[in-house]
Amino acid sequence: MHSKLLEKNGLINKVAGSDYNFRYQKTGNKIVDDVDRLLTEMNIKPTDIYTGQQMHTDHVVVVDNENGEDFIYGKTFKKTDGLITSQPNVALVIKYADCTPIILFDHLKSVQAIVHSGWRGTTKKIALKAIEKMETGFGCKREDMLVYVGPSIDQENYEVGPEVYEAFEDFENRDSFFKPFGEKYKMSMTDANVAILIEAGIKEENMEIDWTSTYTDERLHSARREGPDYQLNGLLTMIKS
Repeated sequence: MHSKLLEKNGLINKVAGSDYNFRYQKTGNKIVDDVDRLLTEMNIKPTDIYTGQQMHTDHVVVVDNENGEDFIYGKTFKKTDGLITSQPNVALVIKYADCTPIILFDHLKSVQAIVHSGWRGTTKKIALKAIEKMETGFGCKREDMLVYVGPSIDQENYEVGPEVYEAFEDFENRDSFFKPFGEKYKMSMTDANVAILIEAGIKEENMEIDWTSTYTDERLHSARREGPDYQLNGLLTMIKS
């Protein structure tokens, strides 16, 4: 799985699903083998690889080839759920199970951002935070940004409590991505993030949305489906040199 829109405009990208496991806490050193295998499959040799210690924050870091801490593969940033770079041949990686992976790419400025947006990150509008950093740091324009919203859990299988619904009280359109289900709700993470992107000024024609469900499609890992020992998908991106 990957975004054809972004690929044809210069951003190499791939969702690594159930054939891989990016959950370092469970897989340990084996994750290095999976990263190497993914790079071989994509036929790329990045000069650097960056990831984040994802904690459902809205923290987005600009990678400058000098920051970050050494990790078992490449470098990582503590409490970080978004990464930005303008450097070609630098790979960015996020991990996820049922949350929403989002890529933002200004193909004119050659700047990319990749974010992990769980429901907490979505309430904090992490995708918007990445857009704002692309603007202030690189002079990107929202009308030039191409966006890929990757596969996440579908609404029918994402049951949440009233506390999640209440966390979105500042969203005027929240009822467009929540539907009541007894005393709980079913939430569309994809619709919530698409609404944020459109409100931010991203053109709909510049968006590619993958409606594949992590829960129902066994090509992908799903925390809800797999339980406590769930595994993680990976999303890797790199600007072509």
